Amino acid sequence: MQFVAFERAKQGTGASRRLRVSGKVPGIVFGAGEPAMIEVDHNALFFALKKEAFHSSILEMKVAGKTQKVLLRAFQMHPWKQQVLHVDFQRVDDTTKLRKKVPLHFSNEENSVAVKTDKCIVSHVATEIEIECLAVQLPEFVAVDLSGLVKGKSLHVSDLTLPEGIKAVKHGTQNPVVVSVAEAKVEEEVVVAAPAADKGKKDAKKKK
Repeated sequence: MQFVAFERAKQGTGASRRLRVSGKVPGIVFGAGEPAMIEVDHNALFFALKKEAFHSSILEMKVAGKTQKVLLRAFQMHPWKQQVLHVDFQRVDDTTKLRKKVPLHFSNEENSVAVKTDKCIVSHVATEIEIECLAVQLPEFVAVDLSGLVKGKSLHVSDLTLPEGIKAVKHGTQNPVVVSVAEAKVEEEVVVAAPAADKGKKDAKKKK
C-alpha cells in the first residue's frame, strides 16, 4: 500500500492545530536515522485506517520525491469526533526485526468434526496474535485452518501453523487459547403441573 506525506517544518501545539484545521494530520517517522516530522492528508489517512492491511503491512511512503518503507506504529483519535489527531510511522528495511500484532483469519470451521458432527459451539477467543519476524517477512494476516477441531479440545497459540521465519511472541510460559470448543447446551422442556386447588374445581365441575 502506498501513501503520500509531506515534510513538516513547524512544530508545537499551535502549528499542529492549524494543520488539523486545514485538513492535515501531523505525524512523525522514526527509526533508521533521524526522526522526521511529516503531515498527511486527513481524509486519505482516515479511510486508510479502516483497512486491515494498513495496520499490518509494510507501507510505501512517498515524501520529498523519495519512497521509504514504513510501518504504522500508532495513531491518536479525537475522543468523540471522527478525526485523526496524530500518527506515528517506523522506517524499516530488509534487516529490521519487528514485533507486531497481526490479525487471524479463520476458515473451514463448518467442516470440522466438532461443528459438523458433534454440533459444538466454537468461540474465537483471540482475533490477533503478536509475532516476531523480519520486516520483509511480515504477513498481512495469519491463516488458521479450523477443519481439525474436535469436541472438548481448544486451539492454543502453540497449535498454530505459522509461515517460515515467523515466531509467536510468548509472554513467560503463557500459551493462550485462540479458539475454544464447547458442547451445545440442550434446553429441557419444563412442564408445570396445575395447582391442586384448580384440579379440585375442575373435578367438581365434571360431577355437576
